[in-house]
Amino acid sequence: MKNVIFIGMPAVGKSTVGVVVAKRLGYDFIDTDLLIQKQENRLLREIIAEQGVDEFLKIENQVNRDLEAEYAVISPGGSVVYCEEAMQHFKEIGTIIYLKVSFDVIKERLKNPKKRGVTLRDGQTLRDLYDERVCLFEKYADITIEEDGLNLEETIDKVHEVLGI
Repeated sequence: MKNVIFIGMPAVGKSTVGVVVAKRLGYDFIDTDLLIQKQENRLLREIIAEQGVDEFLKIENQVNRDLEAEYAVISPGGSVVYCEEAMQHFKEIGTIIYLKVSFDVIKERLKNPKKRGVTLRDGQTLRDLYDERVCLFEKYADITIEEDGLNLEETIDKVHEVLGI
């Protein structure tokens, strides 16, 4: 198996699940949001506030598109699905797993989207964003895991099951 890439809305557990799966596989763990922050020397929310969503997406595309990894679990930001080059790159280097959670669960987990660096455009609600992204997550996913009603350990077990490990 090459790499495992988790996609999904913010607060679905991409990083949390990813770290545990990486440990169990003996893989590296890469959080591409941290790579963006390191490259830009700013927090995600600062990049978005100072440069806007479109400029942030260009940076996100570049960082994810240029990522070189082998035997890694990769956790990109939720907005990576707007980045065609990045998503094509991920398709080529690994298996993409969509961690799917209902809107109500996302809303409950994600108290303040702006503090999490969520890329909301002017006038866009969290619901609008969720509805817009779901079809993109489904488009790019090799595997979808429905997380509603699962705890962390059950989600991790499902990941292992679908990967055959």
